[in-house]
Amino acid sequence: MSEPLKNIYSSEFLKDFGDKVHKVYTEFNSELFTACVLSPPWAELELKARIHKIAEKLGEYLPKDFEDALQILFLINEDCVGFPYLFFPDFVATYGQNKKHFELSMNALERFTEQSSSEFAIRPFLLNDPERVMVYMFKWSLHKNEHIRRFSSEGCRPRLPWGTSLPMFKNNPSPILKILENLMADTSLYVRKSVANNLNDISKDNPKVVIELVKKWIGYSSETDWILRKGCRTLVRNANPIALDLFGYTDFSDENPLFKNVIFNVTPKELKIGDSCELNYSIDIVRNTPSHIRLEYGIDFIKSNSRLSRKLFFLSDKTMSGGEHLSGRRTHNFADLTTRKHYPGIHKITLLVNGIEIAHSTLNIIESKK
Repeated sequence: MSEPLKNIYSSEFLKDFGDKVHKVYTEFNSELFTACVLSPPWAELELKARIHKIAEKLGEYLPKDFEDALQILFLINEDCVGFPYLFFPDFVATYGQNKKHFELSMNALERFTEQSSSEFAIRPFLLNDPERVMVYMFKWSLHKNEHIRRFSSEGCRPRLPWGTSLPMFKNNPSPILKILENLMADTSLYVRKSVANNLNDISKDNPKVVIELVKKWIGYSSETDWILRKGCRTLVRNANPIALDLFGYTDFSDENPLFKNVIFNVTPKELKIGDSCELNYSIDIVRNTPSHIRLEYGIDFIKSNSRLSRKLFFLSDKTMSGGEHLSGRRTHNFADLTTRKHYPGIHKITLLVNGIEIAHSTLNIIESKK
């Protein structure tokens, strides 16, 4: 099993970072800073809590004046690149909320997002003053740097994973759409992925808004069509009839069938948490005309409260000729993840075509022995 991501913040990492600060600010005590960060309850903290603790303790060892502290971080931020340095923007969110620091905080988040990402740190500012922050987000959506353009989209996602949700944009996403329209044909795949994910977030609360946007923008460019298709994945998975029609997925019913001879099985029928099963599927297409299908499988995972939560997994998306046969196999691992813990019980596994369940099987998950 891979080492937990939170362990990137080792004593060696913290000491190395402290030395970088000390080189430009000799009053910074790297050893005391490291010891303070690693003090209890460090061992019990998860990733985001560790990031926040580093930011908090950094503020205790830098100058108390926010602007003076930022000037020190500005001297080293270009040498602090990547995911581990998310505590740079978190420092801004922690110590830069005073209204008199607003412009300074916005400029700092713009700067720090180039080396790591400010998508989480911008959210408390958005919750406090969304209109004022969205002026900056609009400006960033036109920036020449792809990291900053991506930030303008990722930072205002209503349902950003690991991030604080933005209820005002769940209720009314129109301020976001002005940002996304600037990015709808962006040359950077890195940016386009964020735009698609933002649209997908919006579709969960405002499906009609996203569908109207698709009608407006579909066919504008290949980049735009890719964004729209990716951004409507939840609508397609939920078999939204308008979304399916817009993207050319084939409709079917009992009266107008698309396939026959569906076979779907799972082996073994019982396994321990941490083991894998194999899914095998087989379908015969009966239409004489080409048919566009999206094939997925869904697992109804048992949660800690015994409720079920379905997660979908992609298998295939293609146009098939009449009479064609489609088959395949997929191995699925039930090892615990950072984002998902498995619990024992009967799990329903479903095969879906264009969001419609066409077959299912079951798998009994049992506790692994210690």
